[in-house]
Amino acid sequence: MESQSQTQTSPPETPKRSPFTGIFHKLKTNLVFRSKLAEVNGAMGDLGTYIPIVLALTLAKDLDLGTTLIFTGIYNAVTGAVYGVPMPVQPMKSIAAIKPVYTYIIIIMAAGICTGGILFVLGISGLMQFVFNVIPLSVVRGIQLSQGLAFAMSAVKYVRKEQNFSKSKSVGDRPWFGLDGLVLALACVLFIVLVNGDGEQEEEEEEERNGSRRRWVWIRKVVSNVPSALLIFLLGVVLAFIRKPSIVHDIKFGPSKIKLGDSDYLSAELCCGVCKLSHDLFPEKKFSATSVSMTVGLMNMVGCWFGAMPTCHGAGGLAGQYKFGGRSGGCVALLGVAKLVLGLVLGGSLVGIMEKFPVGVLGALLLFAGIELAMAARDMNTKGDAFVMLVCTAVSLGSNAAIGFVAGIVLYVVLWMRNYGRVKPTGLPLQVDQHP
Repeated sequence: MESQSQTQTSPPETPKRSPFTGIFHKLKTNLVFRSKLAEVNGAMGDLGTYIPIVLALTLAKDLDLGTTLIFTGIYNAVTGAVYGVPMPVQPMKSIAAIKPVYTYIIIIMAAGICTGGILFVLGISGLMQFVFNVIPLSVVRGIQLSQGLAFAMSAVKYVRKEQNFSKSKSVGDRPWFGLDGLVLALACVLFIVLVNGDGEQEEEEEEERNGSRRRWVWIRKVVSNVPSALLIFLLGVVLAFIRKPSIVHDIKFGPSKIKLGDSDYLSAELCCGVCKLSHDLFPEKKFSATSVSMTVGLMNMVGCWFGAMPTCHGAGGLAGQYKFGGRSGGCVALLGVAKLVLGLVLGGSLVGIMEKFPVGVLGALLLFAGIELAMAARDMNTKGDAFVMLVCTAVSLGSNAAIGFVAGIVLYVVLWMRNYGRVKPTGLPLQVDQHP
């Protein structure tokens, strides 16, 4: 009886869990699709910013497209698994805009490695998180608003003007009709508005007794599930082949030959664009600046040695992917797998297809990514915060983001000093007297 009692009262043994079980569960959770069609559609959302910059670097500065696709594909897959949201992998725009006397791609690679090393040190030391914590939100919103408007204005330029990406300039008005005409671009814009609306998630409406009303609600739900970005991108690919059928013969199978960087040149441009890039990390909300800084640093310290494009987690890409339905890490992981396959199978021969991709169609995708990013600034509810944000935005658009960032910080501090001791604290560090 005693042994039976002990047997009944002894607690059941808990199975031992492997230390890797939690990691695998997290990765599986991060990569699961919230909505399969929406996630696939969201994966196309950042191509409006990705393709023009990569194409410009490929044509003007001898970037190897195949190598870039392989490495950015790996980056996409890893960041999707780690972060669990559509964390984008975008070109470092300030480095891509470098116009040195010698436009060798090695200078771009040197700047990417230098920037990556500094960001990694700032992240692992905790300095990036400290800087992130002390930067006023109004200044961050000013940078976001300026970037969003800059993307939107570039999109309008893509729609209205024909582009020469190798020289980074417009070459004339876009014709109204044709396979890359103004009518086609405007039709793509209106199609996205019809399908995606203003981007807000619509709440479920109660069905009314009126049969026609129920049918209209059902039709609207069906339309909202159409993968607009995916369809527009596929349309662009088809039109590229129609515009130049001979590009089929230029396709060569197999990856590009990867070349290691020459260390004798890596010190040529040690500090190119470093100060201009730090603000790209601040808009990321749900993750520490430390982790984002370290992943950007690692990506560039590894990939740039092999000739891959310098990259970052750009806010514009995140806005575009979210706009078109991306909600999980599976969204960017899928995009990464697609890039990796294209880089391994077709390599640099994809340049011919990208050259003939309708630029007006890219403009349609980029327009909504820019607007979605600029929309983040709508939470500035006080006049003081809005004042700092708008001045920061104006200076950024009139000169560059680095000067706009400094101007916003200086203005914020001056206004804080002016109002210190005169306004009761309300949880916001900056308030403006509302009385005349």
